[in-house]
Amino acid sequence: MSQELFQNTSPEQSLTLYDLQRMVRASLESRFSSPVWISAEISELKVNRSGHCYLNLVEKGGSDGAPRAEARAVIWRSAYMPMASMFSAATGSPLAPGLRVLIRVLVTYHEVYGFSLQIVDIDPNYTIGEVERRRRETIARLEADGVWDMNHELPLPRPMLRIAVVSSATAAGYRDFMEEIRRTPYRFQITLFESLMQGESAEQSVVNALAAIASREESFDVVAIIRGGGSTSDLSLFDSYYIASCVAQFPLPVITGIGHDKDVSVSDMVAHTMCKTPTAVATFLAESVDAELNLLQSISNEIFSSISGVLHNETLRMFQYLAELQRMATESVNTQMFKLDSAAMLLRGTLEQIIASEQQHLNEASHLVESYSVDNILRLGFAVLRGEEGVITSVQGIDVGDTIDIALSDGAVEAEIRSITTKTK
Repeated sequence: MSQELFQNTSPEQSLTLYDLQRMVRASLESRFSSPVWISAEISELKVNRSGHCYLNLVEKGGSDGAPRAEARAVIWRSAYMPMASMFSAATGSPLAPGLRVLIRVLVTYHEVYGFSLQIVDIDPNYTIGEVERRRRETIARLEADGVWDMNHELPLPRPMLRIAVVSSATAAGYRDFMEEIRRTPYRFQITLFESLMQGESAEQSVVNALAAIASREESFDVVAIIRGGGSTSDLSLFDSYYIASCVAQFPLPVITGIGHDKDVSVSDMVAHTMCKTPTAVATFLAESVDAELNLLQSISNEIFSSISGVLHNETLRMFQYLAELQRMATESVNTQMFKLDSAAMLLRGTLEQIIASEQQHLNEASHLVESYSVDNILRLGFAVLRGEEGVITSVQGIDVGDTIDIALSDGAVEAEIRSITTKTK
């Protein structure tokens, strides 16, 4: 048959399609008589009712990721169950589209169905290593971009009450998160930005959810990315460069709760705060508010204590000032009272002297007045003349023939005016 392959053909001596297919089959089976190890990416996988597993394998190339090689493959029922169980136990994830695998295959060719591969063995260590290789490439690329610590350096708002959540609405992790939030005494404002968490469209879905939050960043304090436990391949979504890059450069602090306690993705590494599980994210948020309240209470107690101390010191100082004021007032009053007493004594002495002096003057005046009294004057030999108009002090008011009374010291006489002599000047 192999010799026929090199036979010359002509219009007179042609081959049938069946002959050609048999020749190709014989050539392949002779060239690949034993299984060979190859690496490829699973693009499609389907297990039919009979238990056989049918796959589509691709080899991508170029920057656009377009396939440069593609082949159909099958794992027969008898081999599929033990092979799938072994792979899942070793890698933590089932065989699924998107995984790159190292498989041992038999090259087969059928005249009707064409070229295909029969998978007879699989090396799970290759897939584990491939996941880790991609993970390290993502880390190196983020560090080269200079964005690794950007989200770490953002300050956490105080308090954190407005939470934007990226998760699937039906995920068990999201339900656990919400149940834990409801147990807290605080009124968190939770806004869900729903996203796929597995499958081929999950990467873009998560990036779109983060972009939607970024467009409303002033409405939120932090972002929480919630994803419950899953297989290693499922969780490798968060080793994606595009998701991790968005997280690292996000304008709000990002808190992650992805997978189980042992799972740490690249997105966890670049996020501001990594929590072990979705429930741990809710606990972290509640404890952050607890810390704020405790801090406020501590500040309040410190202020109260400080004010109490100041009031106590000022009260003591006021009493000291009051006592000093009372002492000074008493001393001042006593001094002024002494001065008033001294002034009163001096005034009393001065008044007594003035009164005595004035009394003497009055006595002297009284003696003088008394010496000028009518009786004294009459006793000196003087007389008082009175006419009809009263006391006569001048000759002008009398005439010759008028009768006047003459008052003497020991009596009075009546006389008639016989002559008047006027005194010349």
